[in-house]
Amino acid sequence: MIKLKLPRRDAPRKRTLLRRWITNNLGVLVLIILVMLLAFAYTIQSFYYAGVRQKLTAELTSIVNILARYAQDSETNLSPEMRSTFESFSAKDKMELMAVNVKGRVVLTSSGFSPAEDNALPDYESLRDGGSGYWIGRSGSGEKIMAVCMDISAFSTEYSAVRVVTSLTEVDDAITSLMISAVAVCAAILLLLVVTGIYFVGSIIRPITQLSDTAAKYAKGDFSTRTRYDGNDEIGDLCTAIDHMAEELSHAEEMKNEFISSVSHELRTPLTAIKGWAETIYTENDPETIHKGMTVIMGETERLSRMVEELLDFSRMQSGHFTLQKATMDVLAELGDAVLIYMDKAAREKITISYDEPEMLPFVYGDKNRIRQVFINIIDNAIKYSDPGGHVHIEATSRQGNVVVSVSDTGCGIKASDLPKVKTKFYKPNHTRRGSGIGLAVADEIIAAHGGRLDITSEEGIGTTVTITLPPEKKEEKEIGV
Repeated sequence: MIKLKLPRRDAPRKRTLLRRWITNNLGVLVLIILVMLLAFAYTIQSFYYAGVRQKLTAELTSIVNILARYAQDSETNLSPEMRSTFESFSAKDKMELMAVNVKGRVVLTSSGFSPAEDNALPDYESLRDGGSGYWIGRSGSGEKIMAVCMDISAFSTEYSAVRVVTSLTEVDDAITSLMISAVAVCAAILLLLVVTGIYFVGSIIRPITQLSDTAAKYAKGDFSTRTRYDGNDEIGDLCTAIDHMAEELSHAEEMKNEFISSVSHELRTPLTAIKGWAETIYTENDPETIHKGMTVIMGETERLSRMVEELLDFSRMQSGHFTLQKATMDVLAELGDAVLIYMDKAAREKITISYDEPEMLPFVYGDKNRIRQVFINIIDNAIKYSDPGGHVHIEATSRQGNVVVSVSDTGCGIKASDLPKVKTKFYKPNHTRRGSGIGLAVADEIIAAHGGRLDITSEEGIGTTVTITLPPEKKEEKEIGV
């Protein structure tokens, strides 16, 4: 046989939850923190710079008011008073006061040193153009400064404006210190988020990895492993559900193996009987022996046929191909045939059958062959699980418009722990009795397909009662049947 070697596809790169969390959540957090830091830096700088500007404006306004009062005194020469004011300027250690002449040159300063003539005065240019007279920039030495300028041309012909300039180095140092502190706090918060996030993601990944390994073992048929997770959360619920699934699968596996063993035994027994009697008939010419052998062969063949039919029905139900040929039917006719079939068998096994047959019951819309199959299965079970001398009672009545058929026996009964499982496929509550373990499952499916209900009550050592409830035929079903 020639084997075709398919081209190997490279497995896609595995995206772990941790990598996804780092890529998505942590990336978003870092972006948010960066935006917050930028907003904080802008706010702090604006706040500090506004404070410096306000202080410069206040100092300059005070100087301008003093100069304006000097100018109003006609006996006072403004120029000497202005020089005196500049020389005695109290805040000269923090800022520098300057006077600008009508040509736009600084001619007087509080420090006594005049800047170079080619130095630009952006604040003065702004004031002259009708602006705010405010400027932030760098001096000729590269130092960052702030300047505020006010017009005094209204009371002076020699000077056009006064300006005050201060260094922003200390302010920027303070802002930098705050930003370093803010970055440190954000880094600590981010580190805490990373540590707690990795721990949280790890607390999810670990049980998921365990679940994956456990599921792989389940796939190989090993249902002995159980998950170990103590958390009372959704993952704990998932672990509990998977453990329950493992128990059910293990139980189903056991029932399947028991079913295979039981069916093998059930098939081997009649086949052995058929083979043995066939060999006997082949070698014997005694008519009585031949008659007895043919009777056994026919009985065992019927048993095999019924078992195969059950298996086929079960297979059809599992595959969804189980169909019903419904029509108007008389339940009493099918029940009477089933009782008649088992009268002789019950007599041979020394079990009595009593049947309370009413005169009339409502008609049912269903498959008569399937309903008869259910009756046969239930009566056969009643006889099978009864000992010699036992009694099987069959009753058919009408209750609340429904057709109710009950089959009671005085057999071994069913344990209370087994009772909820007796209608489960492959389940056999008593392994000492013959049967495949799917008869009741098939019967329950058939009754449910007719809109009815199959109920079982039992007490161990006393007996079992199976009650079948079928709805009566409806008007619309009757019209469809016609």
